[in-house]
Amino acid sequence: MKNTLLRLGLMLALAAPQTGFAQTAKPSGQPPIIDRELLFGDPDISGAQLSPDGKFLSFIRPFNGTRNIWVKGLSEPFDKARPMTNDQARPVRSYFWSRDGKYLLYSQDKAGDENFNIYAVNPAEAPAAGQPVPAARDLTGLKGVRVQILNAPLTDPNTLYIGLNDRDKAWHDLYKLNLTTGEKTLVRQNTDRIGDWTFDWKDQLRLAARSNPDGSTEWLRVEGEKMTPFYKTTIDEQSAVEGFAKDNQHVYLATNKGARNLAEIVLLDPATGQEQPYQADPLKRVDVGGITISEKTHEPVFVSFEDDRMRRVWKDKAFEQDFATVSRQLPGLDIYPGSHTTDERLWLLAANSATQPTVAYLFDRQTKQLTKQYETRPKLKAADLADMKVVRYKSSDGLEIPAYLTLPKGLAAKNLPVIILPHGGPWARDSYGFNAMAQFLANRGYAVLSPNFRASTGYGKQFLNAGNGEWGRKMQDDLTWGVKYLVAQGIADPKRVGIMGGSYGGYATLAGVAFTPDLYNAAVAIVAPSNLTTLLNAIPPYWEAGRKQMYARMADPGTAEGRAALDRMSPLGSANKIKTPLMVVQGANDPRVNKAEADQIVAALRDRNYPVQYLLAPDEGHGFARPVNNMAMFAASEKFLASQLHGRYQESMPPAVAQRLKEITVDPKTVQLVTKTNVK
Repeated sequence: MKNTLLRLGLMLALAAPQTGFAQTAKPSGQPPIIDRELLFGDPDISGAQLSPDGKFLSFIRPFNGTRNIWVKGLSEPFDKARPMTNDQARPVRSYFWSRDGKYLLYSQDKAGDENFNIYAVNPAEAPAAGQPVPAARDLTGLKGVRVQILNAPLTDPNTLYIGLNDRDKAWHDLYKLNLTTGEKTLVRQNTDRIGDWTFDWKDQLRLAARSNPDGSTEWLRVEGEKMTPFYKTTIDEQSAVEGFAKDNQHVYLATNKGARNLAEIVLLDPATGQEQPYQADPLKRVDVGGITISEKTHEPVFVSFEDDRMRRVWKDKAFEQDFATVSRQLPGLDIYPGSHTTDERLWLLAANSATQPTVAYLFDRQTKQLTKQYETRPKLKAADLADMKVVRYKSSDGLEIPAYLTLPKGLAAKNLPVIILPHGGPWARDSYGFNAMAQFLANRGYAVLSPNFRASTGYGKQFLNAGNGEWGRKMQDDLTWGVKYLVAQGIADPKRVGIMGGSYGGYATLAGVAFTPDLYNAAVAIVAPSNLTTLLNAIPPYWEAGRKQMYARMADPGTAEGRAALDRMSPLGSANKIKTPLMVVQGANDPRVNKAEADQIVAALRDRNYPVQYLLAPDEGHGFARPVNNMAMFAASEKFLASQLHGRYQESMPPAVAQRLKEITVDPKTVQLVTKTNVK
């Protein structure tokens, strides 16, 4: 289901490979220390996409030390591929083919500021003069503007529909972008608080989602200049149009409106508002994840449900049989359909498990042939990786918390050092599969608990709303009682418990050491809010659609009661209670969690002469994208955790990483407080 909640979720990008490291000796029974590079360095190959006609395969691979786009003929070996981009400042992390296969399109920001522009490169062109790659064109060419990609029409493949917030920073106007010329044509000026636009199978603009000032979401029919409401959900509910039905009149809508607890798919007529049930979770355990619809037949293929592991309810029997054929050849792996050709004959599939990083396969639906393409991390050995299992425990009020537990391989699950690893968001969730951070920590000897605390998505409206107003309170209890569960099971050594996380997970890390100062023995807070009032006052203007909902889920800084609640929930206000060794990590250009959030907590500890380690990357935003920054952070954090919790760590690092670590390490004495706000 499309998530209408704004997310603070951490986006820690993968780091680039460096030279090999020496490994420290291993205790008896444990696998060797896994090189950081193998877990967090650049994947050998990733992000493959089929060209629409199936003649070419594009993918991401390092070029000149940074992840860039490459292209090869589908039947050619990978060593025949040609680089298409040569961005050496920041990795290319996402891209796609234009509908006619003429262009490769990708987005980039500047130093993590999240003001993305769209670039195009023509893979048929020869390299530009003096360059190893074809010339890339900046199609949008705007500064201080966040470009949204809204629709790539099949009927007009030289076009993208995009959103631009150049007129109003809070709301995106709808434009039509010509991919050949870069010409932008205004389609609709957004003066109605529209947060989403929906196009039909003929690529006609048909629906819009309006975020009302009271936090409710209203779906509207677009009829010329007129927009007519047909469906509404309150601030405590969610709804999302997943796509049009084959008749091009009805829509598939994911909703938890009314008495529903678990979100389900309904078939709805926007002309009348009439709805009929389509698909809910047959096990009545989780929200609907989404519906996949064939662009060729316009018929549903499957509906997904993310439970302990992924489940699907198949609607297309031929697809189901093909999927069963593939599954028999890849036992034990979770398989995810990805890129496909326009005729839907060829598909790229991703397969993984907790102990198997993603492997890409090409499946031909006509011949039923499955062909391995590449492994993202072929140097990692499954025998050295730790399995992930689901555990459930009761929190302070009896609410059951689902979590994933990764135990270090080769050690008895008894009296272990532990890392609590809360996810970002917080309106997100952890899932089963290969998790580089969990494997990294488990390999170092830690038991790793990844709790889906209340306010996590996917477990129903009641579970989500149970987190309202509970930052640092019951949401934090859900982590604290996870520690108690591990101690009661004999797994955890209560004197060697750490906590580490980014974004909301970073906030939970600070809240853990501030509100439960005797619980943790080490903490690493990455891009972490420390003061919820300054956090809310500084959120980007383009988050306006979700501002009221954030207030409902946290507290309203516009009221005295809300301000008092935010103060209570802010770790900064209890900084004088912190007695846990702490490392703080921040990107200087973070538009979500401003640098001031890190500066404030570091200064508060400094002013009471309490030691704190501070890493600040001047060229990063919300999470680190540049490989050298990422590797420096992980090298520092694992050594820091080992010094307090006595886990293993890799001592060596390449000279470039060591130098970068020196450059981003900040002396707390030099921190000066400057707060930026976008107060509404």
